[in-house]
Amino acid sequence: MRTLSPEPGEVDLTERYAYPPGATWMRANMVASLDGAAQRDERSGGLGNPADQHLFLLLRGLADVVIVGAGTVRAEGYGPVRPSEGWDGVREGRPPVPPIAIVSRTLDLDFDAPIFTEAQVPTIVLATATADPARLKAAREHADVIVAGYDSLDFPAAVRELASRGHRRLLCEGGPAVLAQVVGAGLLDELCLTLSPMLLAGHATRILNGPPVQVPPEMTLAHALQDEEFLFLRYTRKR
Repeated sequence: MRTLSPEPGEVDLTERYAYPPGATWMRANMVASLDGAAQRDERSGGLGNPADQHLFLLLRGLADVVIVGAGTVRAEGYGPVRPSEGWDGVREGRPPVPPIAIVSRTLDLDFDAPIFTEAQVPTIVLATATADPARLKAAREHADVIVAGYDSLDFPAAVRELASRGHRRLLCEGGPAVLAQVVGAGLLDELCLTLSPMLLAGHATRILNGPPVQVPPEMTLAHALQDEEFLFLRYTRKR
């Protein structure tokens, strides 16, 4: 074992979190308490601090598309991505913001909400073939719809379709059920985990909420950063 010592001075986060060139790369960004809770009062936002929020926004700026589950959109009151301070140069040659791609099997979505009506780049909906035809028609009137899978979303097919549209730098913001599906499909290349210095107990969901992963991916610690009592861990999949 060795001591984890912070480097002197501030870190260039844009350099530290740059996507590898060329490849399609699935990154997830999650936060958890010391005892593994992914939510506080049913929301992830209650676990973070200003540095976590800054990193959250920067990772969005680096991404081509932000993938999130419909339940998280409703619970966290998601709106469209908006340009943020600290994005200088990170979106050169790309649209001003990445679109949100909402994973929804039932299409129980409010198409009059700002995430659809105020988006600078059209919101994407990742749907299944068994979605209600009327809801699917409404989704196509308000969003860019990708149908992948029958009863449940075929994540590999959805990722291939996103990549074919130029969205190769993928950012998954959960929630835990969506991230469990991404990991179960063998698609997760990187996990950015903010470790919050809280102990919550109770029955809060972990960052993955789903059946056991048949072949658990092994991850390598790429870096560990510190702000106050928070740790910012970045793991990449072993190749």
